[in-house]
Amino acid sequence: MAERTLDEMTDEYWDLAHAIAQSLVKDGTDVNELGKAIAYLRSIMLQSDASDRFFKYLKTLVSNGRQVSHSGRTLDYYRSLERACSKHLQKTLDASTLLYILSWAARLMRYYKVSPIGEWSEQETSPKSTPAKVATVESERQREIKAAVKAQAIEVGQVLQAQITAIKGKDVTYLILETVKLTVKEPKKADSLAVGQTVEVEVTQLRDDGVPKKVKCVAR
Repeated sequence: MAERTLDEMTDEYWDLAHAIAQSLVKDGTDVNELGKAIAYLRSIMLQSDASDRFFKYLKTLVSNGRQVSHSGRTLDYYRSLERACSKHLQKTLDASTLLYILSWAARLMRYYKVSPIGEWSEQETSPKSTPAKVATVESERQREIKAAVKAQAIEVGQVLQAQITAIKGKDVTYLILETVKLTVKEPKKADSLAVGQTVEVEVTQLRDDGVPKKVKCVAR
C-alpha cells in the first residue's frame, strides 16, 4: 500500500484527527497504546474487512483488558481508545483512510501533551491552519526522535526491531523505535516483505546526532 500524501488530509480528516487526539490526551491515554492499535491496523490492511476487524479488535481489548493489560491503567487506555474511535470514526471509512487519520492523531497527541488543549484558540485548531500545525507537530516529532535515540544509545552494527510501513518497488520504509522512519533499497528482500510486518534491521550508518541514517534488513 502506497503512503498517502499530506495533501490528501481533508478538512474533515483533520477535524477527526484532532478530535481523537484531544479526547485521548484529556483521558491521559498513553500514545504508545494508540501506536499498537495503528500497528495492528497496518498488519491487516490487505484484508477486505480490515475496518470491521479493527473496530472488533478495539472492543476485544476492552473485554479482555484485564487479562492482557500490563499495568493498572492499561484497561483505561483501551476503553479510551475504543470510545474515541467509535465516536469519531465510521466503519464505512476504508482502512487506508482510518490508518492515515489515526497516524496523524498520534502525532497530534504528542503535540497536545506539550501544548495544553485549553490554550488553543478556535482559529489555531481550524483545518485552515494546517501548515502551522504540521510544522509544530513535526518539530515535536524531531524532539521525540532525539529523545528515543538518546535513551537507546544506538551504535553502528546494532540490530533493532522495525515495522514496515510502505514498500514501493525495491524501496522499503521502516519505522524504528516508533519514531524514526527510514526508506532504504532492499533489492534482495523487498519481494519477500509485506507492509505491517515486523523485522530486524541492522544500523549501518548514523547521523551526527546519533539518529540512524541507514539500515538494512537482516531477518524476517
